[in-house]
Formats: sequence, structure tokens, C-alpha cells
Amino acid sequence: MSTVALAVTDGMLHFELALAYEVFGADLSHVADPWYSLVVCGPGAVRAGRFRLEPDHGLDRLSHADTVIVPGWADAEVDPPAELVDAVRAAHEAGARVASLCTGAFVLAAAGLLDGRRATTHWAHTEELAARYPRVEVDPDVLYVDNGSVLTSAGKAAAMDLCLHLVRLDHGSSVANTVARRLVVPPHRDGGQAQFVTTPVPAPGNHPLAELFPWVMERLDHPLTVDDLARRARMSSRNLSRHFRSVTGTTPLQWLLVQRIRRAQELLETTDDGIDVIAAATGMGTATTLRRHFNRTVGVPPDTYRRTFRARTRPGLGAPPRPGELVGDRGDVFRPVPA
Repeated sequence: MSTVALAVTDGMLHFELALAYEVFGADLSHVADPWYSLVVCGPGAVRAGRFRLEPDHGLDRLSHADTVIVPGWADAEVDPPAELVDAVRAAHEAGARVASLCTGAFVLAAAGLLDGRRATTHWAHTEELAARYPRVEVDPDVLYVDNGSVLTSAGKAAAMDLCLHLVRLDHGSSVANTVARRLVVPPHRDGGQAQFVTTPVPAPGNHPLAELFPWVMERLDHPLTVDDLARRARMSSRNLSRHFRSVTGTTPLQWLLVQRIRRAQELLETTDDGIDVIAAATGMGTATTLRRHFNRTVGVPPDTYRRTFRARTRPGLGAPPRPGELVGDRGDVFRPVPA
């Protein structure tokens, strides 16, 4: 069982803290067994907004966790407590994967974990982060950044994207999608390299593509074109592209390709269907086309992806990868595609 530790102290933002607790602290052993063991670590009773929190352990316990999550920091202009910074640094040195949510990036930056690395935080504080920590490559336009053992998310709802990304890394796309459905949120919000989004959270039902998205998801096995989508949305192809860019941060064809790849990942994880069958079910047409797009997007062929995630759930195939590691049985290391 992988241990996730929430690092808390006075001044934490309760939204990000509660969000992480809901993802990793709920008993979801019926979804993936074993699920996470979550502990809350702090210097003593702390306040997060109007809430008082009693940690399970002191900050020194962070170094025993597999994953450490640092929620948002309420006042980004104030240096975080030295004991928190030291504990987070010690946990990373002990081998923990460390992730910050929203302005929690300032804690990681103070600990030196972001030096020479790309990172992000809430858009309203990216300039401040770059000014105070010039050795950090701050990217204001992404939902999250994954550097392997160090991850950072943008603000507020983007923290959910990173938490689901961690679940996807550890348990695969199907489990992450199940968790997302339980929380009534999208499994991943696409854009650019499947995670770059300029407008992170379109209001549900409050944009011109609200009815189009579910229609497309029910027809991924069809050879849909931009003209098909435009006709369904009752707008020109040019207007469709403009709305797609506004809502998702990407083009209609790129968004559609990512959805097909995501469906292929689920089928590879949960069925024994052959590649030809999966290619047809995802609208890719042929196994050759599926392999080409899958390899280009995910980083490994479909067969390798299937072996990797099947090895996580079948007994007798050796120890599973450490949290965050996606290693095939031939030593292939690959990057997971956001849902």
C-alpha cells in the first residue's frame, strides 16, 4: 500500500487540502486494491481558513511517505515556515515523490526542489514565483508539470487534475477515470500536449460545445471529421475551431485524437481485445494507425502499455513499480497520456 502524506501547517488553503484528502483518503479499495494509506502530518493543531485540523503525525513523518502533497499556501508573499520547508526537503531526499497544489509550489521552491526545473502555480502568482526564485523555470500556461519525483499544479481546480494524474500514474487510466466519475469531474482536461489549457474550467453547460462533447464520446468508433462535429454543433468549421480553442485549449482534431487514445488505453487495461478490435472501437481504423498514434502520444506501443498495467493487477509477476514509475516488463519507461 502506497502512503500519501499531506504536509500541513497554519496558513494552508482548505480547498486544495480537502480535495487531496478526498482523492487519496477515501476508501476506494473497491476500485483498486490496495488503495492509498493517507496520513496528515503537521507541527500540531493547525488552522486552514475557518477549519481546525488535528494532524496524525509530526512533520518528521513525511520522510516515511511514498508521496508527499503540499496544499496551497494562503499568503504567497510570506515565506513558508522553515520547519515545513526542511521536512519537505528531507522527504524528497529520502526518496518521496513530492507534489504541490496551487501556491504550495512556493514551499517546494523554498526547499530548492524546483531549482533548474519547470514548474507552475496559480496564474495570479506565477510572476511572484519567478521573481523570488529565479532558478525555477515558471510556466504560467499549464495545468500541472510532472518532473518525475517533483510535480506542481496550477491553481484551485487544477489541483484535481494533478491528483488524478498521480492516480493515473499509479493505477492506470481506467482507475483514474472511475475516480473522476465518482467525483463528478472530467478525468483530464486536454490542450496542447494533452495537458496545456488556457481556460482550465469551462462552466458545465455554459459553452457552445456542452452538448457536442458527450455526443462525440458516444461515437468514438465512428470516423468523425471536423465537418461532422461542426454540423452537429450547428456552426461553421471556423467557429467550431475557435470555440474548441477557447474551451479546451486545443483543436477539434487533436482533442478527438486524445479521446480515442484514452479509450484505447481503457480497453487495453480492461479487456483482452486484439489491437485490430480496439482500433475499430476507437475509430482508428487499422491496427497500424492505432499503433502509430498510440506510440507517438503515449511513448510506447499498445502491447507494452497493456503488459505494464496488466502486471500491476495480476499476482506473481513481481513487485509493482514505485509510485510514479511506469516501467514495462522489458524496461520500457514511458509517459502516461492525460485523460
